[in-house]
Formats: sequence, structure tokens, C-alpha cells
Amino acid sequence: MRLLLIRHGETFSNLGRLLDTARPGAELTPLGREQAAALPAALAEEDVDLLYVSTLVRTQQTAAPLAAARGLEPLVRDGLRELSAGDLELRGDQEAGETYMRTAFAWSAGDTALRMPGGENGVEALARIDEVMAEAADSGAGTVAMISHGAAIRMWAAARAENVDVPFAARHPLDNTGVVVLDGTPEGGWKALSWMGSPLGGPTRSDQQADSPAGRPVTPVPVTPAPVTPPQD
Repeated sequence: MRLLLIRHGETFSNLGRLLDTARPGAELTPLGREQAAALPAALAEEDVDLLYVSTLVRTQQTAAPLAAARGLEPLVRDGLRELSAGDLELRGDQEAGETYMRTAFAWSAGDTALRMPGGENGVEALARIDEVMAEAADSGAGTVAMISHGAAIRMWAAARAENVDVPFAARHPLDNTGVVVLDGTPEGGWKALSWMGSPLGGPTRSDQQADSPAGRPVTPVPVTPAPVTPPQD
């Protein structure tokens, strides 16, 4: 199965650089709507069979133009929502952002019992995402697009893709409408084919002042597992 993991378009919480993970979440900004409108053309060469979104409104708004253009009904799954920030919800300070992303990447490295302050742990987060991946694989679809969230995509890819390690995912941000393309199955394993080659939705903010901690690089990396070969930048 070819899997396109796409981060949602820019939101008003991104403008405030906030950890916005609870339902329903912030809506897309005007730029975010432009990014969403650009997706059908950007994915013109992808034969998307299924389109999944999370329970947060920003993914559904991002998916709407693509769904209309392809005649697809978005499948809403709670498993694709952003990693719960718990007690860090709606904070935008550096300490909160670093705690959030360090915890997420600790899960990728295997410390899944670690719990986000006041939120979920890695076992719970990975299980809900894996459940959606298994559903998509069982459908028999050739290409599946999932519009999800920055931290969830980076954490899951570092945990499950054989050629993406924690240091790589931690160093490489995922812009709004940035995509990680993978091939594989839950049983046979996943391999990343590309990582944020370009934002699919086109326009982005060059000053990077409109981003949440989920889209920022993390340095230093909290845990360093055995090195593997990352995909090309």
C-alpha cells in the first residue's frame, strides 16, 4: 500500500504557535485554505483510493477540496488526531513545546510507557494510529491519503518506518501540507519513500513565525536509537 501522510493546512493556532490538540481545534487560516485548495492539483498524479481525516476540524477542512475533486468521502477516524498535549494544551512557550516533542520522540524510540503530562502515553497513541493503518491496509486500496497532524505523523513514522530514525524525524520539520510518503503494510513493515520533498499545498510562510511545536525541529534529540538510513531530504 502506498501511504500519503499529509499534515493539515495552516491554522489560527499555528499563528499563535500553540499546542492545540483537543477537539474540535482551530480552523484553517486564509493561507491554510489556499493550501487546501492546492491539494487536488498537487496530487494529480496520485491515484488516491481512500481519504482519511482526523476528528479535528482542520484536517477535514484541508481534505474538502481534494474530496470534492476526486468524489471521495473522507473517513473520519479518531486515531489520526494529534497527540494529546494534556496539561500542556494551548501553551505556546518553549518549555511546553520541547516537553511535548521530546515525549513524542521518546515513544518513537521505544519508551512507550512514558506519559505526556496529563495526557496519553506512547502505547495508547501508537495503538490508535496503528488501528487506522490496519483498517486501510485491510481495505485492499492501492494508495491511501491520510490528512493528520505534525507530531502524530513524525512520531509514528519514526516508530514504524524501517528507514526513519528518531534523530532524523526530530531534526526535520513537517510544514503545513507537508507529506511523508511510505510504502508497506502493518505486517510487512513500512519504508519511507520521501519526507517533505515539498509542501503539497504550495504556499508557506518563509518567516516560520506561524507554526506550532509539532512542526519545529527538536534539538538535542532525547533518545538516540541504533542508526538507520533516512530517506533523502
